[in-house]
Amino acid sequence: MRGRRSLLAPIAATFLAALALASLLAPWIAPHAETAIAGDPWAPWSAKHWLGTDSLGRDMVTRLLYGARNTIAIALAASLLSFAIAVVLAFAAATYRGWIDQLLSRTVDVLMSIPTLIFALVVLSALGSSVPVLIGTIVLLDTTRFYRLARALAVDVMAFEFVETARLRGEGFWWFLRREILPNVSAPLLAEFGLRFSFAALFLSSLSFLGLGVQPPAADLGSMVKENVQAIAFGLAVPLLPAGLLAALAIAVNVLVDWHNRRDAARMAQAR
Repeated sequence: MRGRRSLLAPIAATFLAALALASLLAPWIAPHAETAIAGDPWAPWSAKHWLGTDSLGRDMVTRLLYGARNTIAIALAASLLSFAIAVVLAFAAATYRGWIDQLLSRTVDVLMSIPTLIFALVVLSALGSSVPVLIGTIVLLDTTRFYRLARALAVDVMAFEFVETARLRGEGFWWFLRREILPNVSAPLLAEFGLRFSFAALFLSSLSFLGLGVQPPAADLGSMVKENVQAIAFGLAVPLLPAGLLAALAIAVNVLVDWHNRRDAARMAQAR
């Protein structure tokens, strides 16, 4: 079992690297333009169309490359922004405590009490489904999750004696952030980042499936499932291709996160 687990991480890393590279190079390696009609609707797999065509006759290889590109780009941008915002706010709350901690924590509690999908549907219905609005909505929802974990970790670090010594020396907030807190909580935060990225990709795809995510004719994995869902009635696997790629993306990210957590736990056990 341990040997199998050791093989999963390199496989997942290779898959993610290949997917990221293919998505990045999509405009150069895709057989057709993102919205080009390349054949008959739902054409079978062939030498011309390796994975067939979709409901409008667009090449599925091309659509998958661009769909993965858009899904990964939006999810990664939202995850990075929410991570940065949450870390700064959480560490500020843990450093200053008092009314700042109470204000930020109670605001996060209110936001987390609202069902995420309902909140996103209301915001996107009112403001539209442009890429900036999509990213902003995911950032607002994900920041609350990052904040809770980052604050809990930062509060633990701030209780250590070396932090109190630095405080007595008169060190400021940014010094605490860079030199004391962040280096001591980076491992669990990186693991959480991987999970939040996976959830962001799945959440974006859910919104696109409902018609409020990435808008046609642009491709993303969720909208591709929606556009081709009727093919299931004819026994075609077209909608399973983007769904399978999205599932593989989420599984690969979680495998790497799990591997990172086990390695970090083993390192701590050796240190003890």
